[in-house]
Amino acid sequence: MASSADDPDAFDEGFQLATCDLSAYLRGDATAKAAFVADLHHAMADIGFVILTGHGVAPDLYRRAEQWVEDLFTTPSLGRKLEFRAARHGAVSEGYFPVRETSQIHPDMVEGWVFGRRAFDLGDTPASGTTGSAATDRACSTSVADFWPDPTFEPLFRELINAHVPLFAPIMSAILEGLGCDPAHFAGRMQRPHFGQRLNWYPPITDTDSTSGAGRLLGHEDIDLFTLLPAPTVEGLEALHRNGKWVRLRAPEGSIIVNTGDYLARISNDILPSTTHRVSPPADPADQAKGRVSFPLAAYLPPDDVLEVLPGIANPKYEPIKVVTFHTATTAKFYGDDYAVVE
Repeated sequence: MASSADDPDAFDEGFQLATCDLSAYLRGDATAKAAFVADLHHAMADIGFVILTGHGVAPDLYRRAEQWVEDLFTTPSLGRKLEFRAARHGAVSEGYFPVRETSQIHPDMVEGWVFGRRAFDLGDTPASGTTGSAATDRACSTSVADFWPDPTFEPLFRELINAHVPLFAPIMSAILEGLGCDPAHFAGRMQRPHFGQRLNWYPPITDTDSTSGAGRLLGHEDIDLFTLLPAPTVEGLEALHRNGKWVRLRAPEGSIIVNTGDYLARISNDILPSTTHRVSPPADPADQAKGRVSFPLAAYLPPDDVLEVLPGIANPKYEPIKVVTFHTATTAKFYGDDYAVVE
């Protein structure tokens, strides 16, 4: 996991994020598949980020989803949104995060909302039990509608889930191949995977915001296997390269930015880095006056699963650890020491 850094001045302006065409892996011959695996591995081992094209998701879905995200945050009252205040469920904090309160260490200028698998009508048995947190427990709900401020949002965002989750298996297989591992090693885990659909609303930047020192989203790493981020239409995403300089991550409309998370960094023995990244205000003042949305999808593992260095990778640095233990110990820096689950 990379260390956080927020030096706004050190940029590598010549860096270009690599682009890989997933259709070569899904439908290409052996040569095309091998080339895709090699290119994907090189990009992710270098900076932990890559642009994915040829994924088959219609660009129109992303355009519609941008409006859904804005409506989700701007239509309900703050009081209504606070009824869904985030709480831990298993390893992951799910629910609503008010602006400036997405973590205890960053006064970020963003509202967030995380929906886990249980919030979607995917044919699963309704969850039961408790979250183990002090906040209001929604795990006993018998209806996915109970997770939404307006239940009409669920089928809209379910369309995104049904478009993206099938990409988990081929992406994971290609990553494993690039590491020299069995591409089917995670096949079972990818059939009905755990995930977190995060929705972000960055309000327009005011003059007060600009002078407050708050960032749109300060440096952090993702705690997951990998993240799928449909390319945002308003710039600002930046990543910290291994060379110590920030790079601007710009991707064409309709593409997906994929990045490595802490789970994958650990099981790859840090061959693939979990890279610090942030969202900065756009350079164009006209864009600063716009709201910004993003809707990254995190690929998780079940809380009772175990993270261990992949078979065949030499000289493992890490002992096996339960997902819930690793995840909550890592995210305790955002949510407080009592967030960690000790087993």
